[in-house]
Amino acid sequence: MLTNLEHLGLAVRDLAAATDLYTRLLGQPPYKTEHVASEAVDTVFFRVGGAKLELLAGTSPESAITKFLEKKSEGMHHVAFEVVDIEAEMARLRAEGFTLLNETPKRGADNKLVCFVHPKSAGGVLVELCQEIKE
Repeated sequence: MLTNLEHLGLAVRDLAAATDLYTRLLGQPPYKTEHVASEAVDTVFFRVGGAKLELLAGTSPESAITKFLEKKSEGMHHVAFEVVDIEAEMARLRAEGFTLLNETPKRGADNKLVCFVHPKSAGGVLVELCQEIKE
């Protein structure tokens, strides 16, 4: 079951400029920056009420974010929902007919296990499932 809106992901070309813009817009600095090598992205996170805003910038031509920005403009990339049991949620969504972009959860930014639902099976929206990693 999807429990909460976890974050909104925004694709940006210039992470420093976008970080400055959102710092001024939100009136607060980000709480975290992180490089996710497996996805070839740099991320910056802001807390906004009970959810977060994630800025994503590709770090290589092969990055999904770089490819996204080649086809579309900067802006909304994905919506992420928190889940309690990501593997159970993946099985439920497969049974409901959704197409998942990965077969097993993978490590994402902000200490999360993640899985993505293909936009073609989710009304044109890339959906991310996030489960906190307990270490």
